[in-house]
Amino acid sequence: MIIQKSTHPRIAQFDPQNFSFGNTFIDHMIICEYENGKWGDLKLIPYGPLPFTPAMMGVNYGQACFEGMKAYKDKDGQVFLFRPEKNFKRINRSASRLAMPEVTEEMFLGGLKALVDCDRAWIPQGEGMSLYIRPLIFATEEALKARIANKFMFAIVATPAKSYYTAPVSVKISDHYSRAANGGVGFAKAAGNYAASFYPTQLAIEEGYEQIIWTDDATHEYFEESGTMNVFVRINDTIYTPPTSEKILDGVTRDSFIQLAKHRGIDLKVEPIAVKDVIAAQKNGSLKEVWGVGTAVVTSAFEAIGYQGEKLELPKLGEEESFALILKKDLVDIQTNQAEDPFGWRVLVENTITETV
Repeated sequence: MIIQKSTHPRIAQFDPQNFSFGNTFIDHMIICEYENGKWGDLKLIPYGPLPFTPAMMGVNYGQACFEGMKAYKDKDGQVFLFRPEKNFKRINRSASRLAMPEVTEEMFLGGLKALVDCDRAWIPQGEGMSLYIRPLIFATEEALKARIANKFMFAIVATPAKSYYTAPVSVKISDHYSRAANGGVGFAKAAGNYAASFYPTQLAIEEGYEQIIWTDDATHEYFEESGTMNVFVRINDTIYTPPTSEKILDGVTRDSFIQLAKHRGIDLKVEPIAVKDVIAAQKNGSLKEVWGVGTAVVTSAFEAIGYQGEKLELPKLGEEESFALILKKDLVDIQTNQAEDPFGWRVLVENTITETV
């Protein structure tokens, strides 16, 4: 790895109590370029603009995918990643589906650890605080040709993160728009998946909702995801979540919730969730909770569901009653080294990086 540390670090101006998530970037980033059929040297360099043109094929033809993950700092200042091997496998599944070169484990995990180690001072401490990390792969060849690109870049950037989406939200069950279709790229973290979701989400916002529960493209009769998250439904004391497929993202937080629920002995079923069953459960009082899970938000609880012009309220449960909040605490305690990790999910980031110019 080639390491070039910033000569003008901005960490001294960083206020961990007052920053904007997604707009505040750490001092360094990772880049690696692919050309002539192979990846070049992995580089840790100062964060900043890169020289691209509007003719870059990633912009024009959408060959781009990414991951979302976090690093955490415990009370003693130790830094941990959470299940990074899952993100490594998934970014390569996404890259393969989009006809892009896969990255090596050394590039992905080595780059992650080097970047987090170098800029560990940027990781805020405290409840809900973390460093959000964005590995990505995109086509960089300068050509207006509708074909597989010949040049790509692997990069990792990161932004400090704090708790958000803490208040329960209202969601609308989509009965027209779909996030993904059979044979498509729904299982991949393709950049275009998110672009296509913005317009339907904006329509839902104009109707008074914060997010959408996506349903299947063929019939709109089954839950698939919620916004940019996987979705869970609790009827009585059983949790349901849809099985992953070529339309549903295999979320790391989703899988963690499933394993934590089983570890607690909570009844959990991975099976299709019919919209009509959820509506019926709300009507008869057996619907206890619906929530979304994802890396950035961890858990987003829903207070109401909109369906065919009707807004259906959900019960207001306390922290000790809510399966969503109980499992969230279990997860966050493992991530932040406040509890034992029986699954081996935490990965310590050693303080080993040395300066090389």
